[in-house]
Amino acid sequence: MNVGFTIGKFAPLHKGHEALIEKGIKENDEFYILINDTEKTSVPLETRANWLKELYPTAHIILGTNPPKQIGMDEKSVKIQTDYLKNIFKDIPVNRFYSSEEYGKYVARDLNVENIKVEKVIPISGSIIRKNPKENKKYMEDIVYKTFMC
Repeated sequence: MNVGFTIGKFAPLHKGHEALIEKGIKENDEFYILINDTEKTSVPLETRANWLKELYPTAHIILGTNPPKQIGMDEKSVKIQTDYLKNIFKDIPVNRFYSSEEYGKYVARDLNVENIKVEKVIPISGSIIRKNPKENKKYMEDIVYKTFMC
Protein backbone atom coordinates (compact mmCIF):
# COMPACT_ATOMS: atom_id res chain seq x y z
CA MET A 1 0.00 0.00 0.00
CA ASN A 2 1.37 3.39 -0.97
CA VAL A 3 0.67 6.35 1.28
CA GLY A 4 1.97 9.67 0.05
CA PHE A 5 2.08 13.15 1.46
CA THR A 6 3.03 16.70 0.67
CA ILE A 7 3.40 19.87 2.69
CA GLY A 8 2.86 23.54 2.01
CA LYS A 9 1.41 26.86 3.01
CA PHE A 10 -0.79 27.06 -0.09
CA ALA A 11 -0.78 30.84 0.23
CA PRO A 12 -2.48 30.77 -2.18
CA LEU A 13 -3.17 27.35 -3.62
CA HIS A 14 -2.21 27.50 -7.30
CA LYS A 15 -2.01 25.35 -10.42
CA GLY A 16 1.54 24.24 -9.60
CA HIS A 17 0.38 22.90 -6.23
CA GLU A 18 -2.59 21.30 -7.93
CA ALA A 19 -0.42 19.39 -10.42
CA LEU A 20 1.71 18.02 -7.59
CA ILE A 21 -1.30 17.06 -5.43
CA GLU A 22 -3.11 15.41 -8.34
CA LYS A 23 -0.03 13.32 -9.13
CA GLY A 24 0.18 12.27 -5.47
CA ILE A 25 -3.49 11.32 -5.29
CA LYS A 26 -3.28 9.36 -8.55
CA GLU A 27 -0.17 7.39 -7.54
CA ASN A 28 -1.15 6.45 -3.98
CA ASP A 29 -3.79 4.51 -2.11
CA GLU A 30 -4.02 7.37 0.38
CA PHE A 31 -2.68 10.91 0.20
CA TYR A 32 -2.12 13.43 2.97
CA ILE A 33 -1.70 17.17 2.65
CA LEU A 34 -0.14 19.04 5.55
CA ILE A 35 -1.06 22.72 5.32
CA ASN A 36 1.03 24.93 7.56
CA ASP A 37 0.03 28.18 9.15
CA THR A 38 2.00 31.18 7.92
CA GLU A 39 2.29 34.92 8.33
CA LYS A 40 2.80 35.33 4.56
CA THR A 41 -0.95 35.72 4.01
CA SER A 42 -3.95 37.09 5.86
CA VAL A 43 -6.07 34.19 4.57
CA PRO A 44 -6.72 31.97 7.61
CA LEU A 45 -5.39 28.42 7.77
CA GLU A 46 -8.92 27.00 7.89
CA THR A 47 -9.90 28.86 4.71
CA ARG A 48 -6.85 27.55 2.88
CA ALA A 49 -7.64 24.04 4.17
CA ASN A 50 -11.19 24.38 2.86
CA TRP A 51 -9.84 25.06 -0.63
CA LEU A 52 -8.02 21.75 -0.47
CA LYS A 53 -11.01 19.89 0.98
CA GLU A 54 -13.29 21.18 -1.75
CA LEU A 55 -10.91 20.44 -4.62
CA TYR A 56 -9.53 17.15 -3.23
CA PRO A 57 -12.22 15.42 -1.17
CA THR A 58 -10.33 12.11 -1.12
CA ALA A 59 -7.17 13.62 0.36
CA HIS A 60 -6.58 13.75 4.10
CA ILE A 61 -5.97 17.34 5.18
CA ILE A 62 -3.83 18.00 8.27
CA LEU A 63 -3.66 21.47 9.81
CA GLY A 64 -0.17 22.51 10.84
CA THR A 65 -1.08 25.05 13.49
CA ASN A 66 2.38 25.56 14.98
CA PRO A 67 5.02 24.89 12.33
CA PRO A 68 8.66 25.67 13.07
CA LYS A 69 9.80 29.17 12.21
CA GLN A 70 13.32 27.91 11.46
CA ILE A 71 13.86 27.57 7.71
CA GLY A 72 16.89 26.75 5.63
CA MET A 73 18.84 23.86 4.16
CA ASP A 74 21.53 23.68 6.84
CA GLU A 75 21.47 20.52 8.97
CA LYS A 76 20.13 22.28 12.08
CA SER A 77 17.19 23.78 10.18
CA VAL A 78 16.52 20.54 8.35
CA LYS A 79 16.46 18.62 11.64
CA ILE A 80 13.98 21.06 13.18
CA GLN A 81 11.71 20.77 10.13
CA THR A 82 11.90 17.00 9.79
CA ASP A 83 11.42 16.44 13.54
CA TYR A 84 8.21 18.45 13.19
CA LEU A 85 7.11 16.22 10.30
CA LYS A 86 8.09 13.03 12.17
CA ASN A 87 5.85 14.08 15.03
CA ILE A 88 2.89 14.87 12.76
CA PHE A 89 3.17 11.65 10.75
CA LYS A 90 4.22 9.34 13.60
CA ASP A 91 0.96 7.36 13.47
CA ILE A 92 0.42 7.56 9.71
CA PRO A 93 2.25 4.94 7.62
CA VAL A 94 3.49 7.32 4.91
CA ASN A 95 6.08 5.92 2.51
CA ARG A 96 6.29 8.61 -0.20
CA PHE A 97 6.94 12.36 -0.07
CA TYR A 98 5.91 14.60 -2.97
CA SER A 99 7.51 17.98 -3.61
CA SER A 100 9.14 20.01 -6.34
CA GLU A 101 11.79 21.38 -4.01
CA GLU A 102 15.31 20.32 -3.06
CA TYR A 103 14.32 19.83 0.58
CA GLY A 104 12.40 16.71 -0.48
CA LYS A 105 15.57 14.64 -0.30
CA TYR A 106 16.01 15.60 3.35
CA VAL A 107 12.41 14.87 4.25
CA ALA A 108 12.71 11.49 2.52
CA ARG A 109 15.99 10.70 4.26
CA ASP A 110 14.85 11.67 7.75
CA LEU A 111 11.39 10.11 7.53
CA ASN A 112 12.70 7.06 5.68
CA VAL A 113 10.30 7.46 2.75
CA GLU A 114 10.65 7.61 -1.02
CA ASN A 115 11.31 11.08 -2.43
CA ILE A 116 9.06 11.80 -5.40
CA LYS A 117 10.35 15.00 -6.97
CA VAL A 118 7.69 16.47 -9.21
CA GLU A 119 8.93 18.59 -12.08
CA LYS A 120 7.69 22.19 -12.03
CA VAL A 121 5.72 22.43 -15.25
CA ILE A 122 3.69 25.50 -14.33
CA PRO A 123 5.82 28.65 -13.97
CA ILE A 124 4.24 30.17 -10.85
CA SER A 125 4.79 30.51 -7.12
CA GLY A 126 2.81 31.81 -4.18
CA SER A 127 5.16 34.76 -3.78
CA ILE A 128 4.63 35.81 -7.41
CA ILE A 129 0.86 35.57 -6.99
CA ARG A 130 0.92 37.52 -3.72
CA LYS A 131 2.75 40.38 -5.47
CA ASN A 132 0.12 40.65 -8.20
CA PRO A 133 -2.95 38.42 -7.70
CA LYS A 134 -5.06 40.00 -10.45
CA GLU A 135 -2.37 39.49 -13.08
CA ASN A 136 -1.96 35.87 -11.98
CA LYS A 137 -5.62 34.96 -11.61
CA LYS A 138 -5.28 32.29 -14.31
CA TYR A 139 -3.13 30.24 -11.93
CA MET A 140 -5.86 29.97 -9.29
CA GLU A 141 -9.20 28.19 -9.13
CA ASP A 142 -12.17 30.55 -8.76
CA ILE A 143 -12.83 29.50 -5.15
CA VAL A 144 -9.23 30.36 -4.29
CA TYR A 145 -9.16 33.66 -6.15
CA LYS A 146 -12.45 34.91 -4.70
CA THR A 147 -11.37 34.19 -1.13
CA PHE A 148 -7.80 35.30 -1.63
CA MET A 149 -8.89 38.70 -2.95
CA CYS A 150 -11.25 39.45 -0.04
